[in-house]
Amino acid sequence: MTPQPARVLPATMLKKRPRPPCPTGAVDSFEPETISVDRVIRHASVLQPPRDTLGIPGVRPLNRAGKLVFAFDREQGVRPGDRAGNVLLNTHTWPRGTALGSRLLAELDVGSQIVVNGQGSRKICYRVTQEVQVSAYLPMWSYYATDGKPQLAIVVCSGTRLGPRNWNQRTVWFASPTNI
Repeated sequence: MTPQPARVLPATMLKKRPRPPCPTGAVDSFEPETISVDRVIRHASVLQPPRDTLGIPGVRPLNRAGKLVFAFDREQGVRPGDRAGNVLLNTHTWPRGTALGSRLLAELDVGSQIVVNGQGSRKICYRVTQEVQVSAYLPMWSYYATDGKPQLAIVVCSGTRLGPRNWNQRTVWFASPTNI
């Protein structure tokens, strides 16, 4: 599947737009197709790359086509709308700040809204509840939770860039559904 180009707007333009309405009540679980993030991006495509040989969630291509999309870890077995566990997402950070992860680092804060859309009119809105920085060299097992409250868990490379594809930290945002 070729990702559709994401529509990236300057942060000042996104701040002026009203938030999309969120449904109320329970939503059946679904595969995410696009994600919109307050002040960052509208309708970013979602790909489902396989895990690597070590069982680490896959990432999008490290090229222009992959810099403005999210990767969803289907192998986690948790989808938006499930009653427990983390929906695992990741995206790239580029040193010049042009990738989606770079924009998230600059603009995503506790309280920000994230809207996940699926096929048809399926939609779930989330509110960021926590932002955590961790060492890139230590596992963060809570990211992989399949039980507990339902939430998104988005990870990006952060901290100091030590070389190509080598950053010393990871930033993880957790977001809880607002309409379940």
